[in-house]
Formats: sequence, structure tokens, C-alpha cells
Amino acid sequence: MVTRSLPDMHGDRLLLGPGPSAPYPEAVEALTRPVLGHLDPEYLGVVGEIADRLRAVFRTGNALTLPVSGTGSAGMEACLASLVEPGETVVVGVNGYFGERLCEVAHRGGARVVRVEAPWGTALDPADLLDAQRANPQAALLAVVAAETSTGVRNDVAPVGPELARTDTLLLVDAVTALGGTPLEIDAWQIDACYSASQKCLGAPPGLAPVTLGPRAVERMRARTTPIRSFYLDLGLLHEYFLSSPPKYHHTASSTLAYSLHAGLGRLLEEGVEQVWARHARIGALLQEALPELGFSLVAAEGVRLPQLTAAVLPDGLDDGVARKRLLAEFGIEVGGGLGEFAGRAWRIGLMGHAATERSVVTLLGAVRELLTS
Repeated sequence: MVTRSLPDMHGDRLLLGPGPSAPYPEAVEALTRPVLGHLDPEYLGVVGEIADRLRAVFRTGNALTLPVSGTGSAGMEACLASLVEPGETVVVGVNGYFGERLCEVAHRGGARVVRVEAPWGTALDPADLLDAQRANPQAALLAVVAAETSTGVRNDVAPVGPELARTDTLLLVDAVTALGGTPLEIDAWQIDACYSASQKCLGAPPGLAPVTLGPRAVERMRARTTPIRSFYLDLGLLHEYFLSSPPKYHHTASSTLAYSLHAGLGRLLEEGVEQVWARHARIGALLQEALPELGFSLVAAEGVRLPQLTAAVLPDGLDDGVARKRLLAEFGIEVGGGLGEFAGRAWRIGLMGHAATERSVVTLLGAVRELLTS
């Protein structure tokens, strides 16, 4: 029997795409800890501490705050499956790929979807979202992506929550790329439900999706007249598994990923949530100031740009596929290609978590200059 080992290339990668980003060293070290059983008291204690740390980063006191097993899309499906019943109306803001995905997941769950659209590369107008809810006052939920990863656009969700709090419509926010990178205030903005992912600004590997539900969302979930359509992503069952005493077995969750997320959150909180926001803002600005000098044009307008994810249209003559292959092969740098109408003509550059440093910017810009002159 012939055995083959994988090539040792991992240390050569500088992950500057839309995710995953390079984990913090503490998160990498935590991956080497011994595996624990999924009902081991020490493991469940770590999950409890993760919940406390997530509350600090989400800026919430929500009791139902936990890491769902899966990527950010699992968080999306868990929230929609747990909060929306078949036949109910969902209003969705759509100005990029992940707004489209919210529509698709809600539709597959049997919801009637009302789309509120803005062109890709522009921000949604909160007034348009609220107008759509007023036209559909029976809507169970209004969903919006805070940080649209496909275009680098920041959607302003802060004005929406206080208005919806006067209605029976819940506010669901996709914070997959937002959490830990740009300001997000669950309680202050009266967000009812929110989900994110471990592999972006939180500085851990892929595999866990932080979720938090406020009191209105928990009440809605408990008052359902139909069963939650997903057993695996039932947030009520997950709450009983992870955070109730005694715990109720649900699935075999990973202690390895939990330890890593615990460590990544610890590093973030040690630096300080607001300080991390400021670091992302400063590093993102360095990149965004330099790219136009190299012939790139930024997709998002000033004022609605994400610092942690920059979408940039390529200079004339720079072939997307060839250039990204050369970046990876010659410099060990990964950036993301464009999606939708920007496919083949734009890059998505992530400066998230541990990668949000001057070193990342200088290294990438030096490599791009080499590509442009050779």
C-alpha cells in the first residue's frame, strides 16, 4: 500500500480573500488541544465561555447566544428556519450576492419573499426597507446584510431596528463579515436576531457560526404553530444542548473548533472591541487609498465602503484569472474574484482579523506592482 502526504504549503499562504482569513496564532495553537467528548463538562464549560465572549463582541445581553456547528450559511439557515414558518412573509434587502442567498434560503423554507433592491455596489436605503415593511405589515421578519461581502458595501442597519420594534416584524441581520470588523450593536440597535462566522474578523478557522437571538425572537420561536423544519439547525434545541443545565444531547459538536474560536475571541477582547474596529478602519483605508494609484477603481462609494473587505475593479489589461493565479503561485497571496456582474473584472480583498495589518497591505501592493510591470 502506497501512502502519500500532502505538500507542506500552508505556511506560504497569505489569505487576503473574502474568507477564510488567517486565524490568530492563539486560535491556531488551540487546535492542538486534546479532543473532548461533546457532553464533556469541560467542553460545555468552554461553550459557555464562548457565549459570554460572543455577547461582548455582539454587544448584547441575549441569553440565547451560541456557536452553531457550520459556516455562516448555517447561521443564516438556523435563523430563518427557527423564526419563519411556511407561508409567512419575509422582507429581504438585496444589493449583492448574500442578499440573494437570504432570498433563496427563505424561499426554500416556504416563505413569501418581498425583495427590496439596490444596484450591486450601492447601499440599501433604510427608508426603502421600512417602506416595504409598512406595505407588508404582516411580515414575520425583515432581513438585511450589514456587510455585503460580494461588493464591499456597508448597509446601515442601525435606523431599522427601533422602527421595527414598534411592529410585529423581527429584524434579522447578516453579520458574517461585519462582526468584529465594523461597529455592530445588537442591543442598542434593537436587532432581534443576528448571525456571523468564525473565519473572518473573529480570527478563527471556518466551521462555527455565532448566532444571537433577542427576547422577541425567542418568543416568536417558542410560539410557532409548526415544527422548525431543520432538526440540526433548530436554535431551541441547540440552546438546550449548549446552555441549559443539564445539557440535552443534540449532535456531536467539535471541541477542537470551540477551543479555537474561544482563543480567537479572547485575542479580540484583549485588544478591545472598539480598538479592533479602529484597526480594521485604519488598515482598510491604507489599501483603499493605494489601489487607485495602481489603476484600480473601488466598487463602493466613500461613506459606504467596508474597511475589512474591498471590492476593486481591475485596471485595463490586467486579466483576472491570470493575475490571481500568479499572485498565488509566485507570492503565496490569495485574493477573491468578483461575483455576479463583477465576475472576471473585480477582486475582493479581505483584511480581516489577524490579516488586518500594515504588513498585509504592503505585501499585497508590492506583489500587484510586480504583476503590473512584468
